[in-house]
Amino acid sequence: MKILLTGASGLLGSAFAKAAHRRKHEVLGLVGSYSENIEGLDQQKRIDLHDLATLEKLVLENFPDAIVNCAAYATPSDCETDPDKTAEINVSLPEKLALLSRHLFARYLHVSSDQVFDGKAAPYSISDDPNPPNKYGEQKSESEKRVLEMAEEFASVIRIPLLNGNSPRGTRSIHEQLFHAWSHGDRPHLFTDEYRQPCLTDNLAEAMVELCERKDQRGLLHWAGENRLSRFEIGQKILIHFGLPEDFIQESQRGDDPRFANRQADLSLELQPLAGLLKTRPQAFADQLDALVVPKPYRNWFNAI
Repeated sequence: MKILLTGASGLLGSAFAKAAHRRKHEVLGLVGSYSENIEGLDQQKRIDLHDLATLEKLVLENFPDAIVNCAAYATPSDCETDPDKTAEINVSLPEKLALLSRHLFARYLHVSSDQVFDGKAAPYSISDDPNPPNKYGEQKSESEKRVLEMAEEFASVIRIPLLNGNSPRGTRSIHEQLFHAWSHGDRPHLFTDEYRQPCLTDNLAEAMVELCERKDQRGLLHWAGENRLSRFEIGQKILIHFGLPEDFIQESQRGDDPRFANRQADLSLELQPLAGLLKTRPQAFADQLDALVVPKPYRNWFNAI
């Protein structure tokens, strides 16, 4: 299968490239400014994804069997600061890719987020109505609607949680962001009353490759890890895994800081029916930790402490 992959240099996109390569698929990866070679890609092309006309030309020239969209502005504050710019990637891009998939009769997999929910009635099933409390969630919810309206016969929209993993830059995932803070002398405040269902990107990528091969699984889908954990519990387990002092994180609650009082309390997901249909299985957090390595930018700091 020939797969066109957007966001190939990101945390999830790079993991998908390797997983698809292992399954003997041909992957054309689209990147922005990233210049190093990405493992698993058969071709790597730089493109500005805001330029939908150039994107359309590239897609039609390559005529993929499947399109996988991992590109996004995934930092909520970016979406609040510049909603027009971020909507070009979070809404207009997936809609354009859906149109192209319908034109090419290509399988289309669009990555959405647990952030479409308000965090008040977890665990969320695929039949629960979105109620996003922030601009990022609004954009993701709108992208879901447009993708499924545009390419219902070809598209799967998979909502995903907080991600673990080892990114090409070493700066994207949960533990990489913590290492950044620690290496700069910070001791992050992590909430005991904010629950997530973290997932390893390698595990998610394997599930997504299966979905590319399963044309019968269309519409809204959920994927995450097995365990519901607070942000503080996640931090504790990461500290133990790397043998770091327990005081590297501080216990806090969302209401302690007015900036975070409206953060979703619980975004855990109900994983059926997808979890029962794939060979890939949701992964326990302990197993996810086994895959994590010290991020490259912080190895000198880690070795010196």
